[in-house]
Amino acid sequence: MTTTRQPSAFAETIAPQRVDPRAFQPFLRLARLLEGIEPGRSPLADGSVINLAVGDPQLAAPPLLAQTIARFPDDWSRYPPFRGPARYREAVLSWLKRRFSLPADFLDPDRHLLPIPGSREGLFFASLAAVTLGASEGRTKVLIPAPGYRVYVGGALAAGAEPVFVPARRESGFLPDFSALDPAILDQTAIAFLCSPSNPEGAVAGKAEWKHCIELARRHGFVLAADECYADVYTGEPPCGVLEVAAETGSLDRVLSFHSLSKRSNAAGLRCGFIAGEQGMVDAIDAYFRYGGAGVPVPILQAGAALWEDEAHVVETRSFYRNLFEIAERKLGNRFGWSRPAGGFFLWLEVGDGEEAARKLWSEAGIRCLPGGYMCPLPLEGGNPGDPFLRVALIYGPEITEPALDRLVEVLG
Repeated sequence: MTTTRQPSAFAETIAPQRVDPRAFQPFLRLARLLEGIEPGRSPLADGSVINLAVGDPQLAAPPLLAQTIARFPDDWSRYPPFRGPARYREAVLSWLKRRFSLPADFLDPDRHLLPIPGSREGLFFASLAAVTLGASEGRTKVLIPAPGYRVYVGGALAAGAEPVFVPARRESGFLPDFSALDPAILDQTAIAFLCSPSNPEGAVAGKAEWKHCIELARRHGFVLAADECYADVYTGEPPCGVLEVAAETGSLDRVLSFHSLSKRSNAAGLRCGFIAGEQGMVDAIDAYFRYGGAGVPVPILQAGAALWEDEAHVVETRSFYRNLFEIAERKLGNRFGWSRPAGGFFLWLEVGDGEEAARKLWSEAGIRCLPGGYMCPLPLEGGNPGDPFLRVALIYGPEITEPALDRLVEVLG
């Protein structure tokens, strides 16, 4: 339920104790939207439905994954160490140095890195840790891009915090502008989430944006949580990262970075990633995992280390997605306000009414897509920024993507 408090034209808060978290689950909402509607025949030869609603990589994971796991059969019988084997942290550290040109001594693998079972789990527990640590200072708010990833909302609600939805509109380059908020809100903020490349728009924060957000976090005392799980899925130049910019300041203060092998290595089922950043927050998140989470099994971390060390399969993955975006560019042109994003693998199409477009594609073409408004749980002042959009996941090969996009253009005009 929306409160009467309207601290600025750019944000709106909710009272979490009155919110049913199921109302924020976009795929539950999509299931209700399409319930009882018979899917139309899809453009595939066999007429089977096409699910473009979920960002579920369809490329096979590298053989290196299974090969490495098979070499550690004896490690399944013991509980995994929460900090993982040294080899995993060293592999992560080496990748971070290569990918973001970090100084040799900027990160200590024993103090600044934490293995996690995918970025989702880390982001969720980061909210719990940040809100708990900030409670004594009256930090009860969590800043969330709107639209944005559902786990940001779930973590805020579980922590008993107030989500503050900050619109990411075309006018702001599809990135949230935290500095547009009332300074009083920033002073009450425990943690702010920023995804780059962003889900769903594929927008990338440059060095200037990261520097500004880091300065804002330090000035107002909140944690900046950089969700960078798409960092290696880009269409042009490699996006810079928050650690790259933090290194230029010489400090990790108030900074956390989250990474995963789900998209980079087509290994969403592996549940393997890491957090890097300020030691105090890394330790606090580690403590929460020891209460309510789970350490990552050693064979998985060994496979994860091998994947972080290998770049060849990532080059192939990027080539796969670039080819899909080239197909999309041919099929869509400049329809639906679309242009090729800087990263990620989603189309963010301005269709006028995302719900109506999703219903139409399902009923007429058997194509399942996600209404953009479902990625922003509550309408903000000026309306829900996701309502006019449709999120379409480019995850299948050309044999499915080409006919699907042809039919999408035909149905939506």
